[in-house]
Amino acid sequence: MTGTLIRSALFVPGDRPERFSKALASGADAVIVDLEDAVAADAKEQARASLESFLVEQPESRIWVRVNATEHEAHVQDLALCRRQPGVIGVVLPKTERVAQITQAATCGKPVWPIIESARGVQQITEIAGSAGIERLVLGVVDLALDLGLIPYSEGGEFILNQARYACLMASRIAGLAPALDSVYPDFNDTAGLQRFIRRAQEMGFGGALCIHPRQVPVIHATLAPLDHELAWARKVVEAAAGQERGVFQLEGEMIDEPVLTHARRLLEAVGETSLAEPNAPS
Repeated sequence: MTGTLIRSALFVPGDRPERFSKALASGADAVIVDLEDAVAADAKEQARASLESFLVEQPESRIWVRVNATEHEAHVQDLALCRRQPGVIGVVLPKTERVAQITQAATCGKPVWPIIESARGVQQITEIAGSAGIERLVLGVVDLALDLGLIPYSEGGEFILNQARYACLMASRIAGLAPALDSVYPDFNDTAGLQRFIRRAQEMGFGGALCIHPRQVPVIHATLAPLDHELAWARKVVEAAAGQERGVFQLEGEMIDEPVLTHARRLLEAVGETSLAEPNAPS
């Protein structure tokens, strides 16, 4: 499995350069400057120029870029910017449906996050996930719902969209990718709704989600964080395992085997307790 821990990936419009620094200061694990849907057709060149100026003036900044789709006339120029700017650490590729699109995006020498947001993309998801250069998959349910004629975030729509989530998770696991990211939760004023959305994404196996407003970032991180009693259990399990010679043992009436131990280690890794989570860590 490759890639760093990404719980939140915050979009910021490419034609709003005054928001770039604010987005980077939000605490999001990744900031995605959007040159695609967030930018009007007649403003794309200026957005690209604004981003490049920002990266030259703030060379320590590290951002991802959602480029325009492969068929768009701005796609090649977007990739050229990503290639020449070291501050761009990866490409978010919208409307991914073919391996050839990944191959082209990867020519910039940066990791690629393909967004699966069409029926054809879901159909080809296994081949897409196996392409060279991909770090993780991203699900875009708004455009996918539009393509399928569904109502996103409705009970019926979610029933169908969960099939795409399953496909995304399976393809990611088979290809050894970093945990996939779920789609945005559009109402940034609905904290309780966002918490439910993120908790469900976590329960389904997603590593985090896209977001559209800085105030969503701390909610996502808090929701994904292990609870205190879960961490206490994980520490106890890992510490007990360090003193065991056998692969299976009992702890307070619970059978602990390798899958349980792996789950405990992942909980500790999620909060940065990597030394304790290491398989050979001392007790």
